[in-house]
Amino acid sequence: MLAVVALLVASCGSPGKPVDPAPVGNAAWPQPAHVGGPDAAAGGGGDTSCNPLASLQPDKGTSIPDGSTMAKIKERGKLIAGVDQTTYLFGFRNPTSGNLEGFDIDLVNEIARSIFGAPEGRVQFRAITSSQRQDVLMQHQVDIVVRTYSITCARKKDVQFSSVYYVAGQRLLVTKESKATKLADLSGKKVCAAKKSTSLAKIATDPAKPQAISVDNWSDCLVMLQQGQVDAVSTDDTILAGMAAQDPTLQVVGDQFTQENYGIGVPKDNEDMVKFVNAVLENIRNSGAWQNSYRHWVESSLGPASPPQAQYQ
Repeated sequence: MLAVVALLVASCGSPGKPVDPAPVGNAAWPQPAHVGGPDAAAGGGGDTSCNPLASLQPDKGTSIPDGSTMAKIKERGKLIAGVDQTTYLFGFRNPTSGNLEGFDIDLVNEIARSIFGAPEGRVQFRAITSSQRQDVLMQHQVDIVVRTYSITCARKKDVQFSSVYYVAGQRLLVTKESKATKLADLSGKKVCAAKKSTSLAKIATDPAKPQAISVDNWSDCLVMLQQGQVDAVSTDDTILAGMAAQDPTLQVVGDQFTQENYGIGVPKDNEDMVKFVNAVLENIRNSGAWQNSYRHWVESSLGPASPPQAQYQ
């Protein structure tokens, strides 16, 4: 079953050729970590000190003023984007072409199109883990992070977020022989999630007290479930659907028990970039590009959906 991870189903879509991908990690034999306090809470899902969904008002149009963050990106010649390369449907490497593809990758390409006129050759994709999303923004290593990135008040203290572009929910992935349908059925059992994710925080604080097991990448969780090293994987249904699509012995079960609002991460001091990205997202919602990308990548796994309404400050 290990080959399943490597042989991701090839699909058509917007291509992305990575220039400087970070190492993915040890997918063949992932090393789990039992989770305690700080790591489990790093997702920050429990902080209610703000309205996490309210972003900055978008610009009227996508013009690029002199001296702006976007102008500097244009002068550089490339948009640097932190993305996933291990999550089928949202950000993964096509095994045939070697390109990065998925719903999140389509969004990156649309932002690049708005800056450069066309995305081809204008994006430097940097493959990052879930736990690196916040750090690469705070250290200005990337211009944006588009990586199934849930907006929380705790995270907004250190980085900016766009308006919500997708709403997911946490569920369970188990083998078809398993009788578990919710975390309450997994008391004392091992449940896998990525480091510094809101999913991990939920598992670690659940009253049923499952054993929260953390790994670098969601593909590591998939391998551990296939190998019987964990009893379940729990995260957003978007990510779990991609895993189930790769392995017919697994299934996504139960109702959503969280709401995960995905936003595009931007460095804290780049407010002009947030407004620009929000304008791009408005165009994507209104033009039908969001719907087209969703139908291509996600609808067959999770059913029909519409783009979420944006909220602004």
